[in-house]
Amino acid sequence: MKSFSGKNWEELKSNKRLIEKVKLDHNLDHIQAKLIVSRSFSEEEIFAIKNDIVMKNPFIKTRDFLIGCTLLKKHIDRKNKILVIGDYDVDGCISTSIMVNFLKQNKSEVIYHIPDRFKDGYGANKNLINNLIKNHKPKLIIFLDCGSNSYEIINITNKQNISSFIIDHHNTNMPFPLSQAFINPKKNTDYKVYSYMCTAFLTYLFIDLFIKKNHLKISILDSQIYVLLATVADVMPIRKLNKFLALNVLKNFDINTNFIFSSLFKILNIKKKLELDDLGFLIAPIFNSAGRLDNANKIVDLLVSKSENKKIKIIENIILLNQQRKLIEKRCLDNFNFENLSKQKGVVFVYNSGISEGIIGILASRIKDYLGKPCIVFTNSNKIIKGSARSTSNFNIGEYIHKAVEKKILITGGGHNLAAGMTIHKSKFDKFKNFLDKLYLKNKSLVDNFYVSKISLSSINKNFINCIKVIGPFGNNNINPIFLIEKVKIIKQKIIKKKFITCFVIKNNKTVKAVSFNHLNTKISYEILNSKNDFDIIVKFKDNVWNNKSSIELEIIDLIQNTNKT
Repeated sequence: MKSFSGKNWEELKSNKRLIEKVKLDHNLDHIQAKLIVSRSFSEEEIFAIKNDIVMKNPFIKTRDFLIGCTLLKKHIDRKNKILVIGDYDVDGCISTSIMVNFLKQNKSEVIYHIPDRFKDGYGANKNLINNLIKNHKPKLIIFLDCGSNSYEIINITNKQNISSFIIDHHNTNMPFPLSQAFINPKKNTDYKVYSYMCTAFLTYLFIDLFIKKNHLKISILDSQIYVLLATVADVMPIRKLNKFLALNVLKNFDINTNFIFSSLFKILNIKKKLELDDLGFLIAPIFNSAGRLDNANKIVDLLVSKSENKKIKIIENIILLNQQRKLIEKRCLDNFNFENLSKQKGVVFVYNSGISEGIIGILASRIKDYLGKPCIVFTNSNKIIKGSARSTSNFNIGEYIHKAVEKKILITGGGHNLAAGMTIHKSKFDKFKNFLDKLYLKNKSLVDNFYVSKISLSSINKNFINCIKVIGPFGNNNINPIFLIEKVKIIKQKIIKKKFITCFVIKNNKTVKAVSFNHLNTKISYEILNSKNDFDIIVKFKDNVWNNKSSIELEIIDLIQNTNKT
């Protein structure tokens, strides 16, 4: 079925016998079993639906981790100065703060630096690393959420007899940088099954291993909430160990014991229990705003400072930065013609020299979400063009960006499955788009999106919502299930904050509140606001809780014109 957004929707098909078996074996209902089968849940993931899971460190005997432990211990024992360099996104800043806090607890001499997005670009460039070495004279440099392709930088450190240690999860290929220790599950090594982890989680587990091996009386359990924040912010799959981390943190986290989170909730006047969506849609954008519009070092400052006054000042500042980011983002989105963008075959390319490079990733994400296909937004950056890509789960954008660098189509580039960055000469635009489009169209299914099943509006109640919730928490690779409801009307539409639409969906005297976060300049929003026709609606559900009161709400993802005349 073709929708107003141009997507093809079909019902998810799964093995019926397997669904029945899962249903009977685990005492689940049909939709729960269908979701489990379609998402290929492991036995441990199924067990976690009704039971607590004790997380174990899977890297106790992993060679790269053990080499890292030996290297770090040598420098700690010798009381050498350690420099930590991280990426300017949430994952990089949190990885840096976890490492810095641990080293400070262990009474090591440590300094940190997050490269400036606008002055330095991603990772450590030649001038930056030379200046940092000259000013701080470290004996060990730890690269977090960067470094996997920093061949020249590692050669510089080696020539100056400075050890280097990389923990990263971005795509990398042999020959690897010649660092003394290099942890990255994308190395196609014995722990590649953990390539779904972000750098913060890898860093946390490395430090956990270091503590255990050296019998230290140091606890880093309080860092788990930030590891989860980084996992969600970096759009990592909420599966396997990531899922168990989320379940444990959300169950045990007491916001009143965390100064940063309690302060954020207080300033933003949020009165409810922390949910996974809050990390992705509320906290992560605030943290990211520093690197997008200012300097991300303040996020590490926030996470390592002992001063509550300093923390409050930073929190207030990044909230303001995020508000500015929202205004800039809205102005840019308002100028996009989504109908024209939907006509592009293959990967969507958007170029605008006037867009701030700090928000091109967000814009790519918004367009990707609406069109259901990969998108790259480009803008001018000094004398070159910088691009930020966001992709769908079936198109590994990071891998293809890396290949484009190898083919000399791009100047630089790197990333992971769902997100990547690059620099390019404008003269190579057509060649780059043709390169990506061939790969995309070659693997593209005729069906863009799937819904779990058709349901009636009358079946929506608390029991139904609770039945779905147990499969969560929801995120990448375990998305909030999507359903089709046929032949409904939309009434009482309102535009809120000039940004999204609230309304009610009605059929046979049953009415349910709904919201649409689709951009106001799209066909979906136009139809919701203006049409009196019947629609088939593609929706997901949310059990909203505010001041301890809960209510069911639909989120309208897409609309299909109902052609049934009966």
